[in-house]
Parts: sequence; structure tokens; C-alpha cells
Amino acid sequence: MRIAINTRFLLTHKMEGFGWYTFEIVKRLVENHPEHTFIFFFDRAYDERFIFGENVTPVVLKPQARHPILFKIWFDRSVTKALKKHKADIFFSPDGYLSLRTEIPQIGVIHDINFEHFPEDLPKSPRNYLRKYFPKFANKANHILTVSESSKQDICGTYNINPDKISASWNGASDVFKPLSDVEQEKVRAQYSNGKPYLLFVGALHPRKNLKRLLAAYEQLSKSGHSAFELIIVGEALWKGSELESEISNSLKEHIHFTGHVPLEELARVMASATVFTFVPYFEGFGIPLVEAMKSGTAILSGNKTSLPEVAGDAALYCDPFDVDDIHEKLVTLLDNKTLRADLIQKGLERSKLFSWDKSAENVWNVIAKTAERS
Repeated sequence: MRIAINTRFLLTHKMEGFGWYTFEIVKRLVENHPEHTFIFFFDRAYDERFIFGENVTPVVLKPQARHPILFKIWFDRSVTKALKKHKADIFFSPDGYLSLRTEIPQIGVIHDINFEHFPEDLPKSPRNYLRKYFPKFANKANHILTVSESSKQDICGTYNINPDKISASWNGASDVFKPLSDVEQEKVRAQYSNGKPYLLFVGALHPRKNLKRLLAAYEQLSKSGHSAFELIIVGEALWKGSELESEISNSLKEHIHFTGHVPLEELARVMASATVFTFVPYFEGFGIPLVEAMKSGTAILSGNKTSLPEVAGDAALYCDPFDVDDIHEKLVTLLDNKTLRADLIQKGLERSKLFSWDKSAENVWNVIAKTAERS
């Protein structure tokens, strides 16, 4: 079988959500199925480390697809022609974007459809593109993969898709995430938080990640006797023009640390050294950082909406992400109750065993094989 894959998010210096999903799944597909040929579609020069085996044919397609107009050109023209030229039997797209002009069977991974529920969180151009084309992609796909039962139900209900057409398969997390010794944690704190214990957020600086309310809740901490804790925010703005840093009061600026993108191995150190991982988005298709925190032995404060309770289960304390006072009160509870933190850490270490990229890749392969068989 000749399997074409959209690999445009495999980027050398900026691997984020779609990129890591693509990396973890596609690497395993290639290595576990050497009898098949994989054709990787990049939209720019690629790094050789992403060519995971001799059974991979890398292809660079123009233009670079990083704008709604260019999305349409890349998927409907460049990808369509390349599928025919390379005689692909099936097209797998880990970010959900598909060609609307090919009859070759396609499988798209729609991680979530937050833009349908909170369109105001996105700039006009990408918002309009996503809301116009993702219903078309969902209907065009021969099969859809998603990353949680919550997301599956949402896609089915919003786009009127037969549940049999969608398979939900949880994400995994890298094995570099693991607990650190007290000595190593002290080194991390010295490097990132002025030697003080800290709260941590990890993720793209996108409105739905709810950082404004998290920052407001953090500001209340100093008024409730918890000023010893710093706040570290790891991630980059998804859209240009993020004004988060400008909204922080002068009294807090020296206690809040924006790191930008952090390499995976370093992120694992930062995660394992946090007192509490604070993850309170109001919309999330899965939330890989939750699994990373569980594997790291870090206590979690999580939002109680969409997929997050499905992922964290009994290994997190939950809050209403729309209620700053509730976020603050639950933070105080976790910071004051060492026994509760220890209990959540133990539950998290155990629950993290449920999440495996090997299992996720196997589920993806089964969908590819069945779709190819039906076609």
C-alpha cells in the first residue's frame, strides 16, 4: 500500500500540538509497517530526522501552507496533484485538513472544533476558513479520527456525522516525562523561578487556554498568603498580537515568567519541578499536558469542561474555568493541602499508564487498514 501523509507540521525548531501528534503517530506507522510505502508531504525544506525509514518518500509541495488562501491552494491543488503523481492509495492528514478535489480515500484527524463554539477567540481570516471548510472536510473524509470521546460527540452533533464514521483514540505522552529528585528540582527552580516553588502552565497562548482568568486568580494568591509561589508560562502565541504580558500588573511582573517555546527534554524538567500544574482551558479536544503532568508526578488543577475530566479522571482537582474565584480557591486548596497533592500525584502516576502513543498508533493503523480495505 502507498500511504500519503500530510507532514507539514514536522518542523525542526517549533514542534507544537499538531507536530508532536504527527511525529509520535507517523514515526510508529513507518517503523511498524516496513512492508508499505509512505509518502510524506512537506510544505518547506524538511529535516532528515523526520524521514523515519527507507520506506519513506519525502516530497516538498509549494506554497508554504500557513494562511487560509494558501491552505486551499496547497490541499486542493498541490496535494491533489501529488496524490495522483505518486499513485497514493490513501491520504492521512493528522491535522484534519483534506483535499476536496481528490477521490482517493482520505482519513482526517479532527482534534477538536473549538472554533465552532468560541469563534471570537480566533482572528477573522482563520476563523472564517475553519468554519467554512471543516464541515466539508468532515463530510469528505472516508473516516475521521479524533482524540477523545468528548470531541467525537461534539463533531457528530455539530456536523451531523454518523458516529460509525468517527473513531476516538486517546493521545499519549513522551516517556521523557518522569519524576525528578529533590536536588534536580532545586536546580530547575534556581534556573526558572528565582529559586522559589512555582505553578506551571504549558500550552499555546490562545484565548481558549484561559490564561487571563488564570492570571487573575494568581493575582489573588498574594492576597491570601501564597505570595511565595511564582508562575511559569511555557508556550508561544498562536496568533500574532498577544497582549498577555502587557496586562500583568507591575507588582506581579517579576513573579510571572514567560519562557516561550521550551525543548521537550527541558520541558520535562520544568513540569516535574512544579508544585501544581494549572491547566484551566474552557475548551480542549484532549490536553496532552495533563498526561505529561501525571507522568511527571505533578499535582494538577484542571478545568472541568469538555475533554479534560475524561483525560485526568480522579487524578486532578477541578475548577470552573469561567470563575476566577473558583480557580483561586482550588489553587489555595492544593497549595495548603500537601496530603491532597500527594494523593493526586499517586493517582496521576497510575492513570498515566492508560495513555500510550504505541496504542494510539495501533488504533490509527487499524483505521487506515480498514478504510483501504473498504475502498
